[in-house]
Amino acid sequence: MDRRKSIKSIILGSVAGGLVVHGCTPGTESSEVAESISKDENYFGRTPEELELIEELNAEEFLNEHELATITVLSILILPPNENGGPVEAGVPEFIEFMAKDIPELQTTLRGGLMWLDHKSNTEFGTEFKSTPEEQQKQLLDTIAFYDAEIPMDEQPLEIQFFNLIRNLTLSGYYTSKVGIKDLGYKGNMPNIWDGVPDDVLKQHGMAYEEEWLAKCIDQSKRADIAVWDDKGNLLT
Repeated sequence: MDRRKSIKSIILGSVAGGLVVHGCTPGTESSEVAESISKDENYFGRTPEELELIEELNAEEFLNEHELATITVLSILILPPNENGGPVEAGVPEFIEFMAKDIPELQTTLRGGLMWLDHKSNTEFGTEFKSTPEEQQKQLLDTIAFYDAEIPMDEQPLEIQFFNLIRNLTLSGYYTSKVGIKDLGYKGNMPNIWDGVPDDVLKQHGMAYEEEWLAKCIDQSKRADIAVWDDKGNLLT
């Protein structure tokens, strides 16, 4: 099983839970902002306070162009694109930028880790990380991608905390996007259809459904039929 399939299995098993567990802190009320943003399908279900905060955060800038480009390269190394797309198509770099503004305590780790990457890459390969050949990028990341699980994350070196954070944000951003959900093959809640106990099992136990009760059950042969109602709300068919 390749790395992407392994990650997908983990995500499906956990429904992406626990990767990044942070909330959004409401701002002040603004009915005008709420009304304008609520028309955007991307913000369905947000409260007026959340909508205003989202607008405020989107107007801010934390990562500069170089940092955002580096994060883009990193996200692709962590989760290579496939036929459904990848981190770029899923908007992962923008997601990480948003999370850094929404949760300011992430900023030191993110910016410090990006500085560490460039310094280490310049020292060992003579180029900034995003411009270094992929093989050397992976070689550098291998030194910070694995850690002693017995040591709490907040006691790990900054560079390890950074990669752990970037990896979690990349997976969270991707698998909560339209592209990532399509990659998972998740279709949402689907109606169950039960046709009753199979005939062979009923016969094995000397049982049978009574015709009188079967007549009271839903006719499963019509389960795909769409109901038709009149203007007064009466069911026609």
